[in-house]
Amino acid sequence: MAPTIRSPFRRTLALMASAAILAHAGMNGVAYAQTAPQTTTPGVTTPAPATPETIAPAPTPPAAAAPETAAPAPQQAAPIQAVVPNSGPASVADLAEGLLDAVVNISTSQNVKDDEGAGPAPRAPDGSPFQEFFNDFFNKQQGNKGGNHNVSSLGSGFVIDPAGYIVTNNHVIEGADDIEINFANGSKLKAKLIGTDTKTDLSVLKVEPKAPLKSVKFGDSSTMRIGDWVMAIGNPFGFGGSVTVGIISGRGRNINAGPYDNFIQTDAAINKGNSGGPLFNMKGEVIGINTAIISPSGGSIGIGFSVPSELASGVVDQLREYGGTRRGWLGVRIQPVTDDIADSLGLDTAKGALVAGVIKGGPVDDGSIKAGDVILKFDGKTVSEMRDLPRVVAESTVGKEVDVVVLRDGKEQTVKVKLGRLEDSDQAAASDDSAPDGSQDDGVITPDPGENNDMDQPDTGDQAQPAPGTPDQHKGQVSPDAATPKNVLGLSLSLLSAETRKAFGIAESVDGVVVTEVTPGSASAEKGLKPGDVIVEVAQEFMKSPDAVAAKVQALKQEGRRNAQLMIASANGDLRFVAVPME
Repeated sequence: MAPTIRSPFRRTLALMASAAILAHAGMNGVAYAQTAPQTTTPGVTTPAPATPETIAPAPTPPAAAAPETAAPAPQQAAPIQAVVPNSGPASVADLAEGLLDAVVNISTSQNVKDDEGAGPAPRAPDGSPFQEFFNDFFNKQQGNKGGNHNVSSLGSGFVIDPAGYIVTNNHVIEGADDIEINFANGSKLKAKLIGTDTKTDLSVLKVEPKAPLKSVKFGDSSTMRIGDWVMAIGNPFGFGGSVTVGIISGRGRNINAGPYDNFIQTDAAINKGNSGGPLFNMKGEVIGINTAIISPSGGSIGIGFSVPSELASGVVDQLREYGGTRRGWLGVRIQPVTDDIADSLGLDTAKGALVAGVIKGGPVDDGSIKAGDVILKFDGKTVSEMRDLPRVVAESTVGKEVDVVVLRDGKEQTVKVKLGRLEDSDQAAASDDSAPDGSQDDGVITPDPGENNDMDQPDTGDQAQPAPGTPDQHKGQVSPDAATPKNVLGLSLSLLSAETRKAFGIAESVDGVVVTEVTPGSASAEKGLKPGDVIVEVAQEFMKSPDAVAAKVQALKQEGRRNAQLMIASANGDLRFVAVPME
């Protein structure tokens, strides 16, 4: 085949045209990446980048046609846009600027005796050669004690009324002899305490300004969702006017700080000195009051807690108006609904608050609510777990008539109750046989986390077992059951008699079937039952004899129940419910 001879001029022209096309296309790619963000501007149209065809010479030689097929490659410039920096998150500067003046720093001072908490001075051993010098030194030191010194603390707060009302935490000003408010403009004013509530750790202060103050208002924390942005302003470690931003990390947190725990959790930096300061939503409304942090070091690790405004706003209003709180009171003792109890009651899930007792003389002592009821709803609000009930009751208006949905005898019922006032409940609670110590907690008497365990222990050591010298104490009773105790669920049961009451210290007001012995390792033993406990009810049915207990347990087994719900009375009459698995 004869060799093809090409003109050097034509080859050179083709190479130059190709180079020009590629070079111009590369420049267009960079220009397009730089101007690409302009296309996001409303109403502005960015011209399309020039194509290589618009640059190439009109008369394209045939030999130059091949490079045109490579021209589309440089047009793939879109990935270059990823390296172009954006403007970052939206700034909160404008929001913070309008709120800083309403956030204040609070400094307090308290006089403390120098010898407060001091123990006795040490003395040298008798006969020691240095005894005289040793004792003279410490006697002189003791004689110099008794003076006072000031202890200062710092916290945060915020103005809710231009007239000078300020909200903070109770622990910021508790015990203070002097409270001073430091404003963002450098001015200072003395404050007086209007009211405080230790249960929610909130306090209201009042200053007398010469001109109206910049103030902020409460928002609705119930509308906030996990992941929403929030901003905290406060006085961490004395650095006033500090702004931090984060999100809501969790809601409804219980940190065992009080009976109404329902904290907002946030990762916005909160440190010492932030206590009492506001947590804002992005509208500039206070949706929380920064109160506590979890920290092994004392500094922020991103776990802070704020009292939600849905709880705080009502308390603040009452403190301003009355100088104290006016909480609703239901007058019941409650305990959690466990999975076993839920199964014994026929509930599909563990929910609600189980009524363990009713305070004598209380709002529901008329029989509207009974021991054994499970409160599922209160005034239209769902009671998902036991700790929800004290809060919704306390937030209700004193004297208000509300609807309460209860589970009774396996069926839901709605009853009407008229709330009392918590502060008026002490006398009624003290006269209640089921609570002789008068203990009550915030509208609904709630056992401490370990209270059921405490109930499982005898009141005194000699009540746990029958008194010495009375081995035949169960003989001679009216029923044969007394002589031959019935064994049910690992329990030896007997009728109550004068002898058994005396042996176990059981009050005359307690009725039912007494437990005389518990089989070690049995389900009843694992549930904390002990000799001297009295079975009052099984599955909400009063028990008169051991035979009645045995018959009811057998009936529950035939119904397919896995647990038997027992109402147990302690020797002094305290009630609790226990769900015992039926083997």
